[in-house]
Amino acid sequence: MSSFYSQHHDFIYKDISLSGGTSVTISDGTINLAELSKFLSGKLDDANIRGVSDLATQKQIAVIVETRSDKETTQKVLEEYLKYPLNDKNSSFEFTGSSLGDSFYNQLLIAMVAAFVLMAIVIFVQFKTFVPSLAVILSAFADIFMTVVAINLMGMRISSAGIVALLMLIGYSVDTDILLTNKVLRREGKTLNRKIIESFKTGITMTLIAIASTAVCLIIAGPYSQVLYQIFFIMLFGLMFDIMNTWLTNVSIIKWYAIHLQKKKNEN
Repeated sequence: MSSFYSQHHDFIYKDISLSGGTSVTISDGTINLAELSKFLSGKLDDANIRGVSDLATQKQIAVIVETRSDKETTQKVLEEYLKYPLNDKNSSFEFTGSSLGDSFYNQLLIAMVAAFVLMAIVIFVQFKTFVPSLAVILSAFADIFMTVVAINLMGMRISSAGIVALLMLIGYSVDTDILLTNKVLRREGKTLNRKIIESFKTGITMTLIAIASTAVCLIIAGPYSQVLYQIFFIMLFGLMFDIMNTWLTNVSIIKWYAIHLQKKKNEN
């Protein structure tokens, strides 16, 4: 992440909704995406091309071009390739100014930080002890951090929908951590390992069901909606990372803390 930030001066690849630029939807199913990408290389700033297919027939029905170039330049270059003018009937243009995109991005980051801080406050109020609370917060942070690193390695451009998905991850990751901490530290009458095993059975069932439903949504809806694809993709990776962070890292911290508490009780 440090290397990525030093190169790009940001923590993620931002799409035009967050960085500013032009998005064009061309209602033409005959456009060859590879040829168009090759033609636009060097002519439009940071162009990103993807096709839109019909849900039933899988046939390409449109092409979306996103670029940081302005509307006039984008339209001129595309018309040069297509050999026909773009108008309201065969295309639609959306332009986001760089200052507006940056402002929206900063507001989303503030919302994300605020959500994380409020979550941390609730956790501390709930458990009233430092180590268990820190373990829950660390696990939630690790889920988000690892997911962001993974999508950066894949080169995915994050939109506002992606930021919302990262916000949703906070809730998903905290659920299993609170379940584990409550059962281990507050339930009496069973051995430590038995309480961990029972927590694992419940928690892993919750997470696997969420992963399965997210994967199905990704397969069905993902190819036809970039917004849904990004939300489900980020959620899927975050949930998989949550298994590792909860049932390897967090459970180790909680078990150590529980043993430490038991030793103190025995000494007293």
